[in-house]
Amino acid sequence: MNWYLQSSDHSDVAVSTRIRLARNLQGLKFNITKKEEREILEKKIKEGLYHIGYGLNYFKLKDMDDITKMSLVEKNLISPEFVLNKNETGSILINDEENICIMIGNEDHIEIQVFNSGLDLENTLNLSVEIDQKIEETLGYAISKKYGYLTACPNNVGTGLRASVMVHLPALSKTKNTKKVLETIHNFGINIRGVYGENTESTGDMYQISNQQTLGMTEQEIIQNLKVIVEKIMKQERQARKILAKDDISLEDLIDRSYGILKYCKKISSEETRNLLSNIKLGTDLGILEELTDLKVQKLYLYTKPANLQKFLGRQYESLERDMKRAEVIKQILEEKD
Repeated sequence: MNWYLQSSDHSDVAVSTRIRLARNLQGLKFNITKKEEREILEKKIKEGLYHIGYGLNYFKLKDMDDITKMSLVEKNLISPEFVLNKNETGSILINDEENICIMIGNEDHIEIQVFNSGLDLENTLNLSVEIDQKIEETLGYAISKKYGYLTACPNNVGTGLRASVMVHLPALSKTKNTKKVLETIHNFGINIRGVYGENTESTGDMYQISNQQTLGMTEQEIIQNLKVIVEKIMKQERQARKILAKDDISLEDLIDRSYGILKYCKKISSEETRNLLSNIKLGTDLGILEELTDLKVQKLYLYTKPANLQKFLGRQYESLERDMKRAEVIKQILEEKD
């Protein structure tokens, strides 16, 4: 089963973990624009990385249809900017489980990404480092003795590490404490972004929490600092849930109404679905909605997103028809037997 359909002990708040390592090859220019240089980079990486294992498959963005590319964006496997800016030149290496996705020719030559469900920074980093070392042995990186790994953006120099955790904060939102908590952690050198990263807004009470500093700290120190912050956020969210639960009738009414709309609607937009699913996930995690399992909730999140909805159904639809099909898929998932 793919990682994004799984859950863990902390998945009630910490939905997923990602480790990204930005790397550039020695002897090649950064931010390559010339066709000949791109071809050299692509050939060198493609030939070298096939030998490192992990069941990686190679795809060029320009050879993928738009829905497939957007389905990967919706799963947070590749960035919207990568598709927008590197559609003709970018490529990826990805395994069948989709917990490893390496972007090639984005801002940096190589961006190694490893994903996991829940809060699992240590294991995710360990696999990232293992892959990273194999690539370095095969291809060789641009490294400075003084600064560490060299990257196209100065903000990533040093470890080149961006660790992030996706968190679900519905109770902090409903108790009007989200802004206060997120502003506090921002003062500790932590970025707070929307679901799809930089310059995106939060939807359905989901936030991406990641490190700012990459220089002057080890990879282990970075993820340990991030883990401490995420654990504090989890504690605050769980306390807020206890406050909400004191008013049982209001909370249950909100959750049951959300469930009813999803179950009986004839058409529904992606945005409305996201907001209702936030309540549904909260109700499932608190044991209020006993009809649902974690797997069903994960499926609802995935297969109601526009591109993944169409991938699931195997057809492309216009907006209105897509909203109708989304309602059908929601009902189908809710009625699935465990």
